[in-house]
Amino acid sequence: MTAEELIQVLNRGCQGELTAIRSVTRLQPAGGAGDKVFPPTYADATYAFETRVVDGHRVETVLLDSVQSQANRFEDVLLEAYRSNKLAMPVFEMSIPGHETVTSLTVPHRVHDAILRDSLWNGKPFRESENGKRLVSARAWNATPFYEFAPTVLLLGTWDSQSGGGVNTAKIARSLVSEIIAFDAVRGVRTSSRIDPLGIKLVRDVIVKTEDGDMWRFAEPCGDAKKAKKLDGKTLRPSEINHGNVAPTITDRETGPGGVTFRVALQTTVLSLTQLRKLRFPDAQATTAPARDAAGRAVIAALGLYAVTLSQEEGYQLRSRCQLVPTEAPQFETIGRTEKEREQFVLDSTAARAALKIAIEAAETQGLKWHAGRIGLEPRADLVKLVEFSDRTVGGAEGE
Repeated sequence: MTAEELIQVLNRGCQGELTAIRSVTRLQPAGGAGDKVFPPTYADATYAFETRVVDGHRVETVLLDSVQSQANRFEDVLLEAYRSNKLAMPVFEMSIPGHETVTSLTVPHRVHDAILRDSLWNGKPFRESENGKRLVSARAWNATPFYEFAPTVLLLGTWDSQSGGGVNTAKIARSLVSEIIAFDAVRGVRTSSRIDPLGIKLVRDVIVKTEDGDMWRFAEPCGDAKKAKKLDGKTLRPSEINHGNVAPTITDRETGPGGVTFRVALQTTVLSLTQLRKLRFPDAQATTAPARDAAGRAVIAALGLYAVTLSQEEGYQLRSRCQLVPTEAPQFETIGRTEKEREQFVLDSTAARAALKIAIEAAETQGLKWHAGRIGLEPRADLVKLVEFSDRTVGGAEGE
């Protein structure tokens, strides 16, 4: 699909003719069918197994990548496009010595994150600055500030949980949702062992923890029973300092994180045009216009499809020992007012990027323009002190 054809699709969707744009991609392990992969682990090192109904049958599934993780991956590829000058979009940036630059695409709660809250924008506390106040008051029906400074929240959602506003707090539902699920999943086991090339045996009463707690020292055995008692409870086994052999073990198949095999994995990605149509973009006089609203929605939709295509082209290296590959080229389809009204199309990031550029320019003709580029923030002095104190704290006590 060309950029111009995609713009036509998005305009139809923003005007109410379409319900969603969907992409369902079949995936297999990079090692081939039957190769083991490792899903993400949650509390108590467990996998997210779930029984789902597929075509009227109960199927055992396991989560390979969550909605939240997929959203983070979309933010990662958009940030890379921004840093490589392929995408001129608004991005808040803040630096603290000794730490990687923090951006509005990397903080957990996007524009409503505590890190941004505890920063200064043009010398004022973030939420008390001129445009910060506009962001605090922004809602779905008043989404212009989000569009100008944080458009990804209109795509991936946000919640101003720290405002204390209760039911009146800002909440934007996700317009773009994606997850990867493995079907007919079977648990595996994990084995572990270690052979020590130095051959250190299970010696006792000679390894002592040093006072700083980070290292150990060798305590020469003296043969004095009284002195040996003084060390009782303070000595360590070689395995406690990562020396010596480790006997082979096998994790419990039912509870241990031993990986899984599966019949097929599906990445299901849905861009909800119905959700986007809830967005309104009033001007400075609080006046809304259908053409202006439709133009803003088209930009957010195009931004979402650009993120999806970039992510698809980057590949599916989800984590260690969990790389997937598509069994066929990813495709998209539009969903009309019913499930039966579907039209398939192929889209790549080049066309999606070109469509996004067209949509941004069209929105500008309607008086809707985002801040293209870096928005610099400064950390509050107290935040810097908190980070510095945390950095030099070891085990809950201040280090040297």
